[in-house]
Amino acid sequence: MNPYVPLLIMIAAAAVIALGGLVASAIFGPKKYNRVKVMNYECGVEATPNGGSSRRFPVKYFLTAMTFIVFDIEVVFLYPWAVAHDQLGLFGLLAMATFVALITVPFIYEWRRGGLDWSE
Repeated sequence: MNPYVPLLIMIAAAAVIALGGLVASAIFGPKKYNRVKVMNYECGVEATPNGGSSRRFPVKYFLTAMTFIVFDIEVVFLYPWAVAHDQLGLFGLLAMATFVALITVPFIYEWRRGGLDWSE
């Protein structure tokens, strides 16, 4: 058997599930729309009709998103390393130490910008 067959089966199954969810949502989902439902929602900030504003835009939402991205990327790379750390040897240890040192830079940046201060 071709080694790519299981991968193709998995991709096909994922596509069927994704498209099936979209089709089911379109068929069974609510069809009643009102003015509030179709309004733009931008992280708790009232949308302006002209698209611009003279006041400052709060960046708390984006700092929270950046926290998620930084820690998500960290987990994505650290989990496989943790599974196979004994097979990688010293090179794997040095590569992960370098990665953790580099991922610390955006963490410190966000910490300094107040992204981890949840009291505000």
